[in-house]
Amino acid sequence: MADDTVNSSGAVCDSPHCVVGGPSSSSEADCGPPDGPPASCGESPRLSDLLTDGWRLYEEVESSAEPGGSSPVQRKVRLGLGKLEEATRMVSQLDLFSRNEELEEVATADVRYLLLPALQGALTMRLSERAKRLEAVRAARAHFYDFLRRCKEYNVSKFTMPKTSTIEEEEEEEEEEGEGSGGGSVVTKASSSAAPPRGPDLVAMASQRQAKIERYRQRKETEARIAEMREAVDGGRAEDEAVREYYLLHVRRWVCVALEEIQSIDEEMEILKRMGSLSHGGGGPPHGGGGPPRAPMKPFILTKDAVQARVFGAGYPSLPTMTVDDWYDQHQKRGMLPDQGVASRAPPPRGRDGADFDQSELEEEEKEKRAEEDDREALQKARDWDNWKDSHQRGYGNRKNMG
Repeated sequence: MADDTVNSSGAVCDSPHCVVGGPSSSSEADCGPPDGPPASCGESPRLSDLLTDGWRLYEEVESSAEPGGSSPVQRKVRLGLGKLEEATRMVSQLDLFSRNEELEEVATADVRYLLLPALQGALTMRLSERAKRLEAVRAARAHFYDFLRRCKEYNVSKFTMPKTSTIEEEEEEEEEEGEGSGGGSVVTKASSSAAPPRGPDLVAMASQRQAKIERYRQRKETEARIAEMREAVDGGRAEDEAVREYYLLHVRRWVCVALEEIQSIDEEMEILKRMGSLSHGGGGPPHGGGGPPRAPMKPFILTKDAVQARVFGAGYPSLPTMTVDDWYDQHQKRGMLPDQGVASRAPPPRGRDGADFDQSELEEEEKEKRAEEDDREALQKARDWDNWKDSHQRGYGNRKNMG
């Protein structure tokens, strides 16, 4: 069934000369060259060639050293998407997959076509047109989700399906609430606004981290096994069971990739949605102050004296100048100095009659106190010296007239 080809008129080509090729090798057939249109099997290319070419273009884009937005890379991306879309239409016409069958019932040659939505999503993410970025990530998410849903139906590997509530559905719900009756919308908005903000769920975050680590480990193991089997499968020396296992490993690897891509796409869609609302004028001012807008301050040059003010004023006539004294007087009048409005620590001293002391009177009193203290010390020193002379003769302690 996988080797059948559907041409433009819907006819199926079951030529025995149509050869199925691997993902990294170009297919060769007796009905035409691999890079050109078939000669005898119809006008449209074969399904296997479309998948092979699309897969090869994706690997070239992935391993390219050129910027992702360059023209050669974008040309390959669009060419690969065209081939994969045509292959997807053929798969739908041939009904290769059904929800009523198990994975064991799928033919070995058909297993690799499970990768079509994943490859489409990966190439769609490589589109670099900024104006249509939101549309691109939405389409890529749809491709990845379709791939995971089909893998879940066939039970390819054990994983948890991501949520289906995307930003697109949230916008539709908001539009429905806006178009609905006034009472119902008021109740919904009131209930949503009344709900308290929920903090981060640590248990969910820990489980997500553990699941991500497990997916990374499985992906590395799968890639190692794929590298071991690639040479035998591409060379045509592998048996049917080995080929089936080889493509199933690719499918399991892409399951891990799709889960990670959907998580990053959801985050990017949220950012793009906010950017779109800001660009359309939906964002408010960064500082929501309720007071009147403050007038901008005019620049000025702060100088030391009036001479510098005249010099700078002549050189920079557009800037007002002032001296330090002018600036101080201006701020003192406005009450903007740091020491204005602050009470002194200690009240001024008062006399016995309640009148304030003069500064000169305070200084005179302090001088008198110091003189009295100095006189007392000098008097006591003189008295001590007299007492010592009375009790000690002249030359006391100077033995033999020495010194």
